[in-house]
Amino acid sequence: MRDVLEDLLAVWHAGGTAGLATVVRTMKSAPRAAGAAMVVAPDGSVAGSVSGGCVEAAVYDLAGEVVQTGRPRHQRYGITDDDAFAVGLTCGGIIDIFAEPVSRETFPQLEAVADDIASHRPVAVATVIAHPDVEWIGRRLVVGEASADGSLGSSRADDAVADDVRGLLAAGRTAVLTYGPDGQRQGEGMEVFVCSHAPRPRMIVFGAIDFASALTRQAALLGYRVTVCDARPVFATPARFPAADEVVVDWPHRYLAGQQELGTIDARTVICVLTHDPKFDVPVLAVALRLPHVGYVGAMGSRQTHLDRLDRLREEGLSDAETARLSSPIGLDLGARTPEETAVSITAEIIARRWGGGGRPLAELDSRIHHDGADADLRR
Repeated sequence: MRDVLEDLLAVWHAGGTAGLATVVRTMKSAPRAAGAAMVVAPDGSVAGSVSGGCVEAAVYDLAGEVVQTGRPRHQRYGITDDDAFAVGLTCGGIIDIFAEPVSRETFPQLEAVADDIASHRPVAVATVIAHPDVEWIGRRLVVGEASADGSLGSSRADDAVADDVRGLLAAGRTAVLTYGPDGQRQGEGMEVFVCSHAPRPRMIVFGAIDFASALTRQAALLGYRVTVCDARPVFATPARFPAADEVVVDWPHRYLAGQQELGTIDARTVICVLTHDPKFDVPVLAVALRLPHVGYVGAMGSRQTHLDRLDRLREEGLSDAETARLSSPIGLDLGARTPEETAVSITAEIIARRWGGGGRPLAELDSRIHHDGADADLRR
């Protein structure tokens, strides 16, 4: 929903009703992940995508239908045996779409959700997408770290779902949870789609150089909240890094240690050290490689630079297990030369590390294209 939130809010603020269609479950080679959404405004304009083109027209009609009827619908789209080009996914995947009318009346918490997302406060929206009692379908609970607003239909269901949603929110996961009709954890009948809006993952780039400028632009495209840090004020300026969310003038190791104390580093955080200068990169890497939870630590440099750096890190007391966490030379072997090509190489490695990709051409593989970081469906 994050990608279409601005368009959805525009209709909401105007007092209209929009049709919101959301991918709630995927199977096989589905083109979009759970949480991808499409919004159809009252004037017929559309924002977002749920399939990259395969079933957009059918979902557009579905979104318009739920606005007219006022009733949410849960619809599955997938390839058919008889006609691969019928309304379905020609890639062979299957997606479940939940379409609902969204207005001030049906979703009074929408503005508060948008405020939480804009302020980087974790928030999740839990929506009933299947239930024996049709009156429950479409009801939602907005869950924060210490709050819950709305109701699914009973206090028992609200308590059970809110507890489980906070677990998903802490991990930044979106999923479908299954319960009994009144929130019983061992039962069946009620399905709740949880769309987690954790703060954007961070990328911290140390070294205000031309390669860093290209990397910040690439990282912004991937949805990272990017910080550029360098101790040299003449180079670390917002004008040189317009794609960065913030530019900090500080010694890298001091800044990173301070961020860890503030609790802003987590398992999704990416750290890229591009300084090429031992007096900067060795101290900051000594901090980064000792962090208990971090998604990726990479450093730029030649193979000889890497070997020299490892010797310096061992002199700082780092163990072999800690230095093994360092990706250096940074990036995948793409033959990159320019700063822009190098930025693609670096982000490609980060993506591969996140999802378990091998970095080989897909044409050489016979395994499935999409990798799953975690199961999309959970049983409670």
